[in-house]
Order: sequence, then structure tokens, then C-alpha cells
Amino acid sequence: MNRAVLLVISLAVALGLTACSKFKTYNGPEVTEIFVFKQTRKMYLMHHDTALAEFDFDLGFAPNGHKEQRGDGRTPEGTYYIDRRNPNSAYHLSVGINYPNEEDRSRAKEAGVNPGGDIFIHGGPTEAKDRGRKDWTAGCIAVTNKEIEDIYAMVREGTPIHIVPANTKVPPDGAVMLTEGVELAAVDESTDMLTLEELAAVDAAIAANPGDSQIVTIGEEVELVGEGDPVE
Repeated sequence: MNRAVLLVISLAVALGLTACSKFKTYNGPEVTEIFVFKQTRKMYLMHHDTALAEFDFDLGFAPNGHKEQRGDGRTPEGTYYIDRRNPNSAYHLSVGINYPNEEDRSRAKEAGVNPGGDIFIHGGPTEAKDRGRKDWTAGCIAVTNKEIEDIYAMVREGTPIHIVPANTKVPPDGAVMLTEGVELAAVDESTDMLTLEELAAVDAAIAANPGDSQIVTIGEEVELVGEGDPVE
């Protein structure tokens, strides 16, 4: 059984649904930080250096670059914190990000603009015009309604969230993680984790070949194999 399947099974065991409510309970390891990669549109809920869950997401209508002012359609970049939770969100459920922080407010003041705010991770679109459309938000990070139920249950206020710019391949602070839909075969078979150099090569290979389903790492080289091909 591959690691991606084990990750899904482990998460299903840790998350429990209360009756038919959208509010789930979570009894698994603590989510110690969140990584959001704009380049690959992947979000990872981490327990130290282990990925507990991963999600695809949409961004705002102007996804690249750091948010500078209200209405620019951008998602902030850098390290922030989850600072609030909204059980009555217009988008099913949501967890808030502490943008703007002091640095953002200072930068906006110097530029003479309103920095904006209300940046959340939330559920799917409510309007028909947004359904099926890529990057439909005003700057928030959007997942499906089912996925935000998991995130809402797992993530607590105070959790750091690292939003990594699209032109950055390696996450800050040495985090390493598994990637959805790929089989990672590290040189050291005793560990599921990759080095930063291997992760950078994997992330670049995924971005260049999004249709491939498996990645084999051999030293510092990365080889992509098509779906159904054996991993040796």
C-alpha cells in the first residue's frame, strides 16, 4: 500500500463526523504549521516534518505576487498565523489569516493605500458564475466544502501558515513533505522524508510534468514515470 493511500486512511481514522453536521472532530496529531505553495497549488497541513493532509486550492483573480492593497485580488505571501475561525462563513466554513500584519500596514501606509483584509481559507463558491472557474476568489484560499470541514477540525488558532510565492521551489524552515498522487522513493529507504534538495527537484518536476503520477528520486536526479509503470 503506498504512502498516499496510508495518508488518506490515517486522516479518515483521525477525523470523525458528528451526526450529519459540517463540524467534525479530530483526534490526530497536532497541526503545527501549514504550507501553501502557489506554484503547484498544493496546501499541506504538517505535524512538524510529516504531512497530515494535503489539498488543492484556488486563489484570487490575480494570484501572483504579494497582496498590497484592498481589491487587488492577490493572496498575501510570507508567514502569517491562523487567528480566527468562522462557523457561519458564507463559504461553508473558514479559518482566518492575520493579514494585514504590522509590516503590511506600514507598507500600505507609506504607499497611501488601504491594505485590505479578510483573508481566509474557506470552502467552495456559492454563486453559479464561480463554480468550475479557476482562481475565483478575491484573494482568499479556496478548497471544497468537504475539505474545509477537515481543515476547520484540524487547525487551531495560532498555527503558523507559510504562503510560498510561485517562483519559490523550496519551503522555508527546512520543511519536507509528501505530495498528493505521487510515490516518493528516497535514497534512504528507512525514511519517508526527502531532503530540501530532493524536495526542490521533485517540486520542479511536478510543475514541469503535471500529468505524471509518480516520481522516483535517485540521488539528486529526478525521474518521472507514467501511471502504471513500475517504481524500482
